Amino acid sequence: MSVFDEDLFLKGLEQRKATLGAEYVEKNLAAADDFSQPFQEAMTAWCWGFGWGDDVIDAKTRSMMNLAMIGALGKMSEWELHCRGAVNNGVTKEEVRAIIHVIAIYCGVPQGLECFRAARKVFDGD
Repeated sequence: MSVFDEDLFLKGLEQRKATLGAEYVEKNLAAADDFSQPFQEAMTAWCWGFGWGDDVIDAKTRSMMNLAMIGALGKMSEWELHCRGAVNNGVTKEEVRAIIHVIAIYCGVPQGLECFRAARKVFDGD
């Protein structure tokens, strides 16, 4: 039995749309089926409502943290998506570059190069 917190979901949905774009989020929610819908709801409530839902760390800083962590994990599709979100949250091209430098130092040059490739798609509009 799962517990669904609608208030946390709605709070998360607002933050998720603000960062990733309403069109992207609505497309993902619309594509959810009986199999994936519970995950979409839980992830929106937990990650975006609980994780992003307080004012302790601002959205720009959270985006910068996410880029570093997702880059370290090598999850490049998610990294590109969150790079777009980071730009929406005010992260500059220069700040993205500095984050990639840290990723390359701590996670290796090949991973830094992957991040540069993904960032280029974001900044060049590919």
